[in-house]
Parts: sequence; C-alpha cells; structure tokens
Amino acid sequence: MKKLVLLLAIVLLCQGASAQEAARWARHAANTTITRDDWGIAHVHGRTDADAVFGMIYAQAEDDFNRIETNYLTALGRTAEAEGERAIWTDLRQRLFIDPDSLKKAYAASPAWLKALMDGWADGLNFYLARNPEVHPKVITRFEPWMALSFTEGSIGGDIERINTGGLASFYGGVTPRGGRRGEGGGGDGEPDTEGLIAPAEPSGSNGIAIAPANTVNHHALLYINPHTSFFFRSELQMSSDEGLNAYGAVTWGQIFIYQGWNATAGWMHTSSGVDNIDEFLETVSERNGRWYYRHGTEELPVASRPITVRYRTATGMADTTFTAYFTRHGPVVRQLGDRWVATALMNSPVNALIQSYSRTKAKNLAAFRKIMELHTNSSNNTIFADAEGNIAYFHSNYIPKRDTSFDWTRPVDGSNPATDYDGVLSTDETPDLFNPASGWLYNSNNWPWSAAGESSLKREDFPVYVETGTAESPRGEHALRLFPGRRDFTLGSLIEAGFDSYMPWFEKPIPALVKAWDAAAPTDTLKRRLADQITILRDWDFRWGVGSVATSLGVYWGSDVRRLLGGGARGAGMSTDDYMASPAGQQQMLAALATASDRLISDFGSWRTPWGEINRFQRLDDSIVSHFDDAKASIAVPFASAVWGSLASFGARAYPNTKKWYGTSGNSFIAAVEFGDSVRARAITAGGESGDPASKHFNDQAGRYASGDLRPVYFYPNQLTGHTERVYHPGS
Repeated sequence: MKKLVLLLAIVLLCQGASAQEAARWARHAANTTITRDDWGIAHVHGRTDADAVFGMIYAQAEDDFNRIETNYLTALGRTAEAEGERAIWTDLRQRLFIDPDSLKKAYAASPAWLKALMDGWADGLNFYLARNPEVHPKVITRFEPWMALSFTEGSIGGDIERINTGGLASFYGGVTPRGGRRGEGGGGDGEPDTEGLIAPAEPSGSNGIAIAPANTVNHHALLYINPHTSFFFRSELQMSSDEGLNAYGAVTWGQIFIYQGWNATAGWMHTSSGVDNIDEFLETVSERNGRWYYRHGTEELPVASRPITVRYRTATGMADTTFTAYFTRHGPVVRQLGDRWVATALMNSPVNALIQSYSRTKAKNLAAFRKIMELHTNSSNNTIFADAEGNIAYFHSNYIPKRDTSFDWTRPVDGSNPATDYDGVLSTDETPDLFNPASGWLYNSNNWPWSAAGESSLKREDFPVYVETGTAESPRGEHALRLFPGRRDFTLGSLIEAGFDSYMPWFEKPIPALVKAWDAAAPTDTLKRRLADQITILRDWDFRWGVGSVATSLGVYWGSDVRRLLGGGARGAGMSTDDYMASPAGQQQMLAALATASDRLISDFGSWRTPWGEINRFQRLDDSIVSHFDDAKASIAVPFASAVWGSLASFGARAYPNTKKWYGTSGNSFIAAVEFGDSVRARAITAGGESGDPASKHFNDQAGRYASGDLRPVYFYPNQLTGHTERVYHPGS
C-alpha cells in the first residue's frame, strides 16, 4: 500500500499537482478499488465513505466526463461559457439562487463528515483530469469541493427551471431571450416533425411501485424503480465502504449519492410531484434617493441587491455582462407584472439537501428513512419506499410550506400582506404520506396521491389544496389501478411483467368512438369506403402495443393528431371531449384524421399496414447531449410506446428532420426490480449501455435487453461478481 501511494504521488507530481494534493489523491486511490463487471458497471469500494465517493466519481468520469461537466455548467450557471450568448438567461436564473460565495461559506460551515465527502468528490474529478490529459473540459478545468452543493437533487429538471426566462430577460435586460436548447421535460401540445404530424410531448416523470410481503409469493417486499428521463441521464453503479455504506442504483452524472436505488435492506424510488410548493409574490415597490423599497405590512423594507456577472463565449473569445439582481424576503425578483415586481420562493437549502440525499442511501429501514425525511429538502419528488422488514411507504413531496388556504397559491399572491407569509413546513404527519396500506401495494406515476394504494388511499379533503395540483387521474394511473388490486402472487418476475404490461388505456374511448363514427357514416361517404380495412383492424384491437402490431401504428399516428384536434374542437364548441366525439363535427374530424394518418404512413413507409416495430426505434450513434438519428444506420425495434397513451413502459419517440422512423430520446431509462428478504435480489437494465464512449463495447450492449424488457441480474454481493468481472483496479492505475 505504501509503495502504491508513493508511486502514484511521484507520478502526480510529475503531472503538475502540488505535493499535498498528490499525496491526498494517491491515498484516496490506494484506499479505493473499482471492480468493473461484464456490463462495464462499476462496483466501487473504499476504506471510508470519502474514499468511496472519490472512486465513484472517478468511475463516472471514466464513463462520461462530458455529462458530468455539462450538469455542473448548468448547476453553477456557467453554460454560456461553453454555449455562448443564448444561455445567458438560463445562467442568470441559476445564479439568482446558486451564489458561489454563499456556497463556499456553506461548505466551510458544513459538518466534518460532509466536507470529507465533498473533498473526496473534488479530488476524484481533479485526479481524473490529471491522469487523463487527453480529456479537455469545455470550461471547468478544476473542481472545488463547494461545487457539490450546487447540485444536491438529482431530478431531471430542478425547481429553478420552472422560472420562465422570458420574464427574467424582460425585467433584467428589457429583451426577449433568444431560443436555446429545448428542455428535457415535456411541455406544450407536442413536437412537430418535418411534415407537420404532431408527436405528443412525452410526460416527464416516472413510475414507482412497492408491493407488501402479503401480496408476494415469497412474502418479501418488492420495489419497482422506473424513472422516465431523457436517455443516458444517469450512471448505474454501486458504492460501498468499510463505514457501512453499500448502495446500488442510478446516479445523476456528477453527484455523490445514489439517486434512486437500494442498499442491503431498503430501497427508494422518486417520481415527479404535482405539489404546489413554488410561489410567486407580488411586491409593491417604490424608489427613494436611488434605492428600492418594498412594502410588507406597515413596513417599507429595503430591496437587497447584488451584482451577478455572467460570462459567455463569443466568436472572438470570452465576454461578460453584469446584472444588478434584486431580492426581497420572499426570494429573488424574476419578472414584473404591471407595476409590481414578482419574487419567487422555492426550497433552497443546499447543505441539508445534500445531507438528506446522501444519508438516505444508508437508511436501513422505514424508521431511519422517515427520520432523514424530517430535513424536508426533497422538494420536487414523491418517493416510493420498501424495506426488508416488510414495510412499504409513499412519501409525498418532502417540502411543502404551510400556507393560508384562503389564498390561491397557484397564482402570484400579495407579498405586502403578512398573511401570505409561510408558517414553517408541513410535517410528515400533515403531508399525504402513506405507510403500509391495507391494500398491500403502492404506486405513483406522477399522478395525484389519492389513488396511490387503491381503496386504501388517502382522501383529498383531508389535506390543504396546495399539496397537489392534479385534477384527474392520468392514463398511466388508470393502467396501474387495474394491475395491482386483489393480486397476492407477485414475484420479482411478475412485477417486471406488470411494469411492461402492454395495455394503453387512453385509446379505450376514442377508438370505439371512431368505429361508431365510421358505422354511422353514409354508404356514399368517401371516407366510409376508403377506411373500411383500417376500421376492421382497429375494431378488433385490444389496445396493446407490440412490435408486429399494425393497429398500434395506426392508433398512435391517428391519436397523435386527433388528441390535439378533439381537445381544440371540444373547447371551441363548449362541450366535453366525450360529447364532442359523439357530435357530427367530432365524428367527421376523427374519420378525416384516420385518413390523414393512413396517408402519412403510406408516404413514410409505403403502406399504412406498417408494423409498429418498423417505426418505433432505439438508436445510439454517439454520446452527444442532444441525440441525432439516421434511418440508414442500425437501430432496434422497440415495442412499447409513449406514456401519453398510458403505457407504463414509456418510450418518447418522434420523427426528426432527416428521418421517417421515430427515435426515442426519453422514457424508460434505468429500470430495476428489487426483492428484500434475508438478502437482496435485483434485476436491472440501462438504456443503451454504461459507457459514453462509442468505441467501448459497453456503449450499446444493453440495447437489445432494454427493448425487450429483459432485465439482467444485478451483482450486488462480491461473490456474485465471480465469473462476471472484467477488471479490478485502483483509480488512476
């Protein structure tokens, strides 16, 4: 060990590291072992937790340093340094909440154990860059420990991203922001391809399912982890230490903790929440002697301000622009509404958030996990939980300010009225959390919590209206509610089968209405004759997807168009969608849309009888953050469809400017099914593969299993790695 430390230190000194830094990196590396299994997945073990963090971030950097740096450019508000002027407003938005000076102070005041983890994180990344000089960062050439506090919650879109950059630009710059990179979540009515077909925007979020022992064959709790994110958004790995850490699962690139996964006795899965916990406050402002004030009750309080300088790349080099940012007791000012300023309040407690995110990976049971939740910093997520003691639980959003329900918190409220002040946060007992329901199962699919356990669910009227903004069950929720009630025969395998159940409940009403419209059409109607064969296929369709299903192709092409048309037509006629479908105008619109869908399939693929698998494809050509696709290159047929239709297994796909086939970019990404008993058993799959290097055999080696839902065994225990190990090494060796 001493010889290894000395050798590494000498090498690092030759590469320009300081003597202190070289010795520290060498000790971490000597205390850490990375075992790569036959899927390229890193199993990292350290003497201490800090060593494990050092090793796991080093392994992440080996797999995809670009995604790590990209995430921290976003988190630190430095994307414009890489992408130029178009990112100025997103950077400013981030910097209103993420202030480097404040984070440095927070790091300095952090508990010693947390500082050690952040130190290990920065050391691992800097060590990687020192040992791999051929890697050229876009911007961040050196990582500082405090930077870990900028990115403490692993969701695909953080709370800050809900703030509109248009209002921000108008307030601080008097301009409309230029178009930038499209966000990774859904939004709007859909994304048009080159010839006008509207592919519905993929619902952002995930599925989480927990089954109690009473409903399983082996009498063990089961957990299903099914995040729906953009592909390649997370790394799969295991991290363990001699200090009791042993967690496996998905890590958002660059973070120091398993975001969703499990340890030997407990597991957790996050889904996006419909909670209303981000608020806008209308500030009544006035200016006196060159200084701004805002009213709060009978007081006139000074508006705080600080300069924020955003650097950005230009064709001739780097430039910068400085804004004077304004803050009230409610938060930063983000826009103006009439003559009043609008300040935004959201959860912003980076130290506690990082403590909670890391500590929950070591929670051994429900009692320990629930105690960690008392930090109340998991703001944008619901959580599904299961443990080896047989407990299952649903935690609603873990940060909900306690507010006066006489106000409509979905709209800006009067910040000058003290009655709008927060009164702390809702406790776990005051939140719609659910523990060990009598039904024996729990699920969440970004829908409301009022159906989370079937007949054992909580009641909406027992909680403040702001705990949930959803107003109807989602198609995925309708699907889940048919799969779990009354079943007592769940196994790991049958839970996976449920997660890939092919039924699409969205089509239950529109397709019969379409068939009825065809039946009612006059024999002389040209659409009646033209669509006879299509109607025959759709009349007999069981609303299930499949690679060879022509009905799925017809249904999705038709549904993508008619979903939008029916909604607009119903609104224009002042009718419900169901009533509009039964009206003459609605019936004609549905038939015309089926003709359009048929024509489009003929144009794109030569026949409207094209099987779904020839259209719906998975392709990974390179590791670009924004993927591109090519019909002439190899791809894989994917049977499952968009979550829009209620498919639990989600594949958000569409055509692109140069393609006819539809290629997925989001939906099922990392999937795992876990059984907790005397030992833990798990199966998992990652979209594509673990490595971001197209030259690696692990770049796309899981694609076939991913498309078929064939989850591979997880090697959680060291003895399970026997015969499945490609390489064992110390970082940097």
